[in-house]
Amino acid sequence: KANEKSDGLIRTFNALLMIARAESGQARDNMTDFDAAEVAHGIHELYEPLAEDKGMTLAVAADTAAIHGNRELISQALANLVENAIKYGQPVAVSASADANAAAKSPDILIEARRHGDNVLLSVTDHGPGIPEADRQRAVERFVRLEASRTQPGSGLGLSLASAVATLHGGDLRLADGQPGLCVTLVIPSRGVEQKTV
Repeated sequence: KANEKSDGLIRTFNALLMIARAESGQARDNMTDFDAAEVAHGIHELYEPLAEDKGMTLAVAADTAAIHGNRELISQALANLVENAIKYGQPVAVSASADANAAAKSPDILIEARRHGDNVLLSVTDHGPGIPEADRQRAVERFVRLEASRTQPGSGLGLSLASAVATLHGGDLRLADGQPGLCVTLVIPSRGVEQKTV
């Protein structure tokens, strides 16, 4: 129990540190060119066993999408979105036969990476209860945990970090209805943020 608490504190501290780095712009020093699809596939490989342990299917659909940014922070932000989907995105229970048909049609969680105009979209969609539209802005705030998530362990920093990472890159974080579920998208300009010169 004590170990779990200290692990939780370390995770919270690390998340706050990453948010601080993103918000201060320090992380711009480590920006490189990379393929967002590789990040999506890497996160899928990392989290697929955890999803399976929870009885969920995790899939990835990624097209080559060149991006200029901080690979570590974008990877961490996407990982947070997948962790949230595994924790809170359990599909709403339906009858066993309908459930089997639904599982055959679409995965419980889908990670996507694609180019859209001048942006790269990295999104995670689940088929869980979702977040009501009225709560979506508040859900991104630091340490906010909505009523439905209070029974699960967590610090309320996952979406906050993802939002800070998007802002650092000149983009934003969008929460939308997954019909059913939640679709969270990191919108990142493919060329990154222009460096300001004095």
